[in-house]
Amino acid sequence: MSTVRSNTYQDASGGSNAVFSGVASPPNSMGFRNRILNGSMVIDQRNAGASVTPGASFGYTVDRWGAAEDTDGACTVQQVADAPTGFVNSLKFTTTTADASLGATQFSYIGQFIEGLNVADLAWGSASAQTVTMSFWVKSSLTGTFGGALTNSAFNRSYPFTYAISAANTWEQKTVTIAGDTSGTWLTTNGVGIRVQFGLGVGSTYSGTAGSWAGSQFISATGATSVIGTLNATWQVTGVQLEAGTVASPFERRDYGRELAMCQRYYQYDGSTTPFVGNTTSGSTYGGNVFFRTSMRAAPTVTQTHVTSSGFPGTTPTSSEITTEKFWSTKASDGTGNGNFYKMTWVATAEL
Repeated sequence: MSTVRSNTYQDASGGSNAVFSGVASPPNSMGFRNRILNGSMVIDQRNAGASVTPGASFGYTVDRWGAAEDTDGACTVQQVADAPTGFVNSLKFTTTTADASLGATQFSYIGQFIEGLNVADLAWGSASAQTVTMSFWVKSSLTGTFGGALTNSAFNRSYPFTYAISAANTWEQKTVTIAGDTSGTWLTTNGVGIRVQFGLGVGSTYSGTAGSWAGSQFISATGATSVIGTLNATWQVTGVQLEAGTVASPFERRDYGRELAMCQRYYQYDGSTTPFVGNTTSGSTYGGNVFFRTSMRAAPTVTQTHVTSSGFPGTTPTSSEITTEKFWSTKASDGTGNGNFYKMTWVATAEL
């Protein structure tokens, strides 16, 4: 048997993704090279593939991905079973009402907000800021130069970027390398660390010069193709990866269970929970702890919905004592007896 010995193995891309020094378990080399969650668009807890119509406020579609549309047009966004080889799903934007003449402050985009704790090692906002590379697969019914931007939590540092789609209705892989920002404030907490945005029709106020950092809020690059400007135009994306270094490595494939758990840090639900079963006295309040599947990013907003009950009214249960681990569900009984219960569904949201 042969033995290979070395003090250090360095990532050929120049990044910090596979540096083995002394031990074979360095940070970000064994399962978190990609800072994007659900980059293959396979997890869709909220909608299960149903179409979403975005509004002016950023709203979620598939897990961790959201969209906003504030133009005189309209669009839908949904998970679809159309993807390049090696992938199953993509996220599809379709223009249902076109706006061919955008106002300066109008916009439509798809994006993901990355938690600061997951990009703290990039050291953005300092002299040690690391270069990152973003890669993704994209398909559109339109061709031309498209745009997007990386932005900080305060909306005062942005890096607009462009990429070209050369063939209509054809999957193409794109790569964008971005020098880390040495200025500005980039959160390394459980707040927004980096906003990744794909512009799909953005007015001049939120469009900037591609290829450099700016002290402004930009969503896309000046002159980028407007998907919202063409009726029935489509744009799809999958295989999105953001990693340290100057070279795009193959898409990091985490197992489904792990990817789901990572998404549940921000959103999770249960379709049937029974917080209480037992003896009740009419007019008294009963309930129990409901534990989350994984620790959430912050104490979430909890929404309960009544399903069925015996000895309890069909009213909405009360949520209290909410933490990152659990909440307390209670309801006043309207019956006296044994074996009374209530069932409910719940949703917990701690999105960025």
